[in-house]
Amino acid sequence: GVSSAASDVYKRQDQATVYNDDPAAQARAFRDQGFAHLHVVDLNGAFEGRSVNGSAVDAILAAVGGDVRVQLGGGIRSIDAVESWLARGLSRVILGTVAVRRPDLVREAARLFPGRVAVGIDARGGKVAVEGWAEASELDVTTLARAFEDAGVSAIIYTDIDRDGILAGINWPATIDLANTCLLYTSDAADDTPC
Repeated sequence: GVSSAASDVYKRQDQATVYNDDPAAQARAFRDQGFAHLHVVDLNGAFEGRSVNGSAVDAILAAVGGDVRVQLGGGIRSIDAVESWLARGLSRVILGTVAVRRPDLVREAARLFPGRVAVGIDARGGKVAVEGWAEASELDVTTLARAFEDAGVSAIIYTDIDRDGILAGINWPATIDLANTCLLYTSDAADDTPC
């Protein structure tokens, strides 16, 4: 796994702490500890706008795909990419930058792949960041989340950039505010699911 210092990652993508240089071995270690779900981010892909670490993700899927539900975000910017990743064994894809730039694509992906598409919202100071946190926007977190309430996405994956990777804990006020502000109408749940 890799943790990037939140204060610098939006400026410098090369500042990271590497905990294990074998992603498949790390995934197996998580599985062996009882993890049922694994959240994977292709951070290089988020910066590049396309998959960069596909072979590492494929190795993770080969190692634990049958035992652990793996979701991936970072650089997934087309329906073809969504379809390809899901066919390779991911349980769910996370669409972030494309949710801001092409919300119609997210809606189409959710329609085509019910229950397997989430929206990733990364924020700094309540404003959405895109392109691997490299670009700030003026878009408010709750505005973006509400735009997908009726899109059929399976979840909102929220990251507070100011806290991620620095062991500062969850930004509870912002997370609770987001959960209380929008309601997802999903195609994979019997009931409406809070964000």
